[in-house]
Amino acid sequence: MRRSHTRAWRRGRLAAAAAAALLLGIAGCSGSSDNAEEGAADAPAPQGPGALPLTQPDPNIDGNFTDYGVNPEIDTAEDNKSTFALDVDTGSYSIVRSHLDQGLLPDEAAVRTEEMVNYFPQDYDAPAEGLRAHIDGTSVPFLDDSTRQVLRVGVQAAEVEPEDRQPATLTFVIDRSGSMEGRNMEMVRSALHTLVDGLDPEDEVGIVTYGDDATHELETTPASEETAIRSVIDDLRPDGSTYTEAGLRAGYEVAAENQRDDGINRVILLSDGVANVGETDPEVLADDIVSPMAEDVPLLTVGVGMDVFNDPLLEQLANQGGGFYTFVDSEHEIERLFADDLTGTLEAVATDARVQVTFDPDEVESFRLLGYENRQMEDEEFLEEDADGGHLGAGHSATALYEVAMPNVRESADAAEVAQVEVLWTDPDSGETLQDVTTLQHKDLAEAFNEAPDALQETILVGAFAEGLRGAPWGEEIAMGTVATNARRLADDQPSDRPFGEFADLVETATEL
Repeated sequence: MRRSHTRAWRRGRLAAAAAAALLLGIAGCSGSSDNAEEGAADAPAPQGPGALPLTQPDPNIDGNFTDYGVNPEIDTAEDNKSTFALDVDTGSYSIVRSHLDQGLLPDEAAVRTEEMVNYFPQDYDAPAEGLRAHIDGTSVPFLDDSTRQVLRVGVQAAEVEPEDRQPATLTFVIDRSGSMEGRNMEMVRSALHTLVDGLDPEDEVGIVTYGDDATHELETTPASEETAIRSVIDDLRPDGSTYTEAGLRAGYEVAAENQRDDGINRVILLSDGVANVGETDPEVLADDIVSPMAEDVPLLTVGVGMDVFNDPLLEQLANQGGGFYTFVDSEHEIERLFADDLTGTLEAVATDARVQVTFDPDEVESFRLLGYENRQMEDEEFLEEDADGGHLGAGHSATALYEVAMPNVRESADAAEVAQVEVLWTDPDSGETLQDVTTLQHKDLAEAFNEAPDALQETILVGAFAEGLRGAPWGEEIAMGTVATNARRLADDQPSDRPFGEFADLVETATEL
């Protein structure tokens, strides 16, 4: 790959029948025979269609999800650029995992391909500072046309050692309404205690709760006063309705009054996302309360609970609030977010990060971006100073998959340029707009799936799983048994603590459903 690095720019529904048919392998592992021999491991023979029982949603789960549709295939003769705001949300993966752990196929609209993919670590080289762009790709034998390739476009943020993290002032906004009774509040208490475990003495914590109204439970307090902070956490008791608007307003008032100039400022919302008093429209809440403070005090939204859950509220607030959205469904997930990755959760390396991919029409006939449907940008917005991009924490990566049609893939010269990736972002300390650019040449494509880097294979399999669950085009071609077989092959070659082993288990569970 050729690289240039330039600084100094100024600033609801469960599609049961279709999903069941897919997961039982109606779609076969097709494609050219030479690709099949060089590519993925042999899959079990797909089962034919028949009278399949419907998987019914659990009546105790009242999830609210928004279907953003599926990106279309784009002809490069008409438009050879693809532009989107980066997104490091991972909530969708945890939601899908929670459903499958209960023996249920997830709501199709709950599955967002980019959030599934971004849950997993990648193999990108980290820059010394800022962001670095990456692109690679390979053939995929379980797609039905050997001229189709899958490209992985990635962005890696610089790492920051925990001891080098800036001091943080954190304002927790905690939903204590009646819907948080039981396990939901237990998860919130566990998450808060885990986060407090990792704080430094110079960090600060303030706590606001809301039910029928908002309450200032703890004025902004040094983390060294651990007993006082933990006492408030332990005393949290759910009751009343859900006045999310009041909680957010009070939380941002506390954050504004205690904003520090020498470090990190964050509002952290922990909720099941349900709002039933005052303003409840996510767009209005974001525009009126969250967006005006996004640059100075980014928002992290943490979803809990599955009995009643409002995914769009938490996702949209995080998107507009300059932060990211995650969902905690287990103690393991709490540890991952608030202990193992605390520095990345709190320390921003880049804000307003966005990507533009330019395809060479001589090499790429068409492309389709998998996911990022609600993060699309107009091509001309890419260079605008006030472009609304994504937030990347220290050590975080963001990844997008493209399916591309390359009719001349067998004949192209090694040096032929396939695509260029450009990433722009704002440095959160200096306010300077920075850039990184990299290109993909034909010789950089792995000729066979199983010769591609493991992380690329894994990412494609996660993307295929997500696309199948949400009824996207790949779901008509790729048997879930094929995904399961290849996921297990890769997982068995990894240490047991890698998250891909869990993914292989989930695919097998989905196949059995």
